[in-house]
Amino acid sequence: MISVILIAKLPLLTVFKRSLIEIPFILFAVLMPFFGTGESFDFLGFTIYEEGVLAALSIIAKGTIGVLGAITLSATSTAKDILQGLEKLKLPAIMVNIATFSLRYINVVSDEMERMKIARIARGFQAQGLRDWKILGSAAAALFIRSYERGERVHLAMLSRGYTGQLPKISNDLVSRKDLLIASALPAIALIFSLTERMVF
Repeated sequence: MISVILIAKLPLLTVFKRSLIEIPFILFAVLMPFFGTGESFDFLGFTIYEEGVLAALSIIAKGTIGVLGAITLSATSTAKDILQGLEKLKLPAIMVNIATFSLRYINVVSDEMERMKIARIARGFQAQGLRDWKILGSAAAALFIRSYERGERVHLAMLSRGYTGQLPKISNDLVSRKDLLIASALPAIALIFSLTERMVF
């Protein structure tokens, strides 16, 4: 995975910062060796279970590969490229449509939320503690209702333009042999590690 990041020429510091999202999973994995059944051994006064150690290592390895893969994909591919890839992988059309609309309207909802924040500040509101949560909750509810109503209007506008539940294809480009080799590199490496682990243990 490190070799893929180096080939992509991604800043290591940026990759490290984004990979910190994995910390909760690592903390959970660190506790697993202390709980379990089967063979165990003592380490610094603690009882460590071998099954827990193997499970923890498996979670950390899979989580790290998944997080680094997602970081590399998001940093080297545009949203359009990712959606094209999902289409070529034959992902259900409804899921591709949901992802497309989410990417399209997340900025619209974010702008709406920013305007509501500016309106609250203009009226002298400043969140200072738990007593202001009711106001923030009302603002969140209003944002949800506005987003829902906007979605209804967009859907009706699409129906009036002939929408039948299927968006036009983003791309019909064929996948090249080079693309297939690059895409199969990471699964091949993961398979080699998996087979090696079985041979060792």
